[in-house]
Amino acid sequence: MFRVLILLGFTMIFMHLHATGDISKYINMKYSWISFSTIFLLWFLTIAELVFYMTGTDEKDHDHNGDCSCGHSHESSNKWKRRAWYPLYFLPVFTVFFLPVATLDSNIVEAKGFHFPIYDKKDPYSSHQFLQPDTSSFYGEDAYDKMIHKDLKKYSKGDTLNLEDEEFLNAMETIYRYPGEFTGKQISFKGFMYHTKELKDNQYFLFRFGIIHCIADSGVFGMLVQFPDDVSFKNDDWVTITGKVSTMYYQPFKKTIPIVKVTKVKREEKPDDPYVYRNNQ
Repeated sequence: MFRVLILLGFTMIFMHLHATGDISKYINMKYSWISFSTIFLLWFLTIAELVFYMTGTDEKDHDHNGDCSCGHSHESSNKWKRRAWYPLYFLPVFTVFFLPVATLDSNIVEAKGFHFPIYDKKDPYSSHQFLQPDTSSFYGEDAYDKMIHKDLKKYSKGDTLNLEDEEFLNAMETIYRYPGEFTGKQISFKGFMYHTKELKDNQYFLFRFGIIHCIADSGVFGMLVQFPDDVSFKNDDWVTITGKVSTMYYQPFKKTIPIVKVTKVKREEKPDDPYVYRNNQ
């Protein structure tokens, strides 16, 4: 019966995440059909396990497997050893239903330390990304070149670029790949402020937490923004900025990076879904 309850609990987890929309805080929503299909699979397994339990088929199989040539049954001992692990399976059910979903914010940046391992080519564990989205490792060279040039053609048109949430990661990756194509272009996008001691009082990073496939490969992405005068924002203040794209050599990274020279800023409320997602279409 424990296994029936465990399967039922995991079924309810996926149903709850989809019903509340919280599934978007764990995966890129273009993969939501997979987790939605899992609901039906888990329902089937739950019903099947319930049938086995009601008919006693499962217990008969365990009784047979628990006998040995010594004439004693070890089933009772093995059964309790297996059941000792069952509370661990209920832990995810408890956390999903009784604990709030925590969204990523500047505290995560602080906790990990303000460094950007994507720029450290000597670090073999630099797959966790910061600032600059880089999906080249997920594709073959030809497929990636075709995709990034398609995005370049799309986002380099015209003199202005207004980034909506669904375009954020694609456009950011393109800008970092081809900063010269966007120099002088007016850009507008939304994010949360982050300031560190290496920055001047009129400089901030404007970030969004992005999910490429799932929360495991999430990162904090955005651009350095520079205001005409000293300004005062708190970390995690949400704003929409408008300004001109330029480039500068940033000493902590020892690299030239894109920067937005801000001409207009508007304070915003934190959005219901603070994440952005990679769109490969």
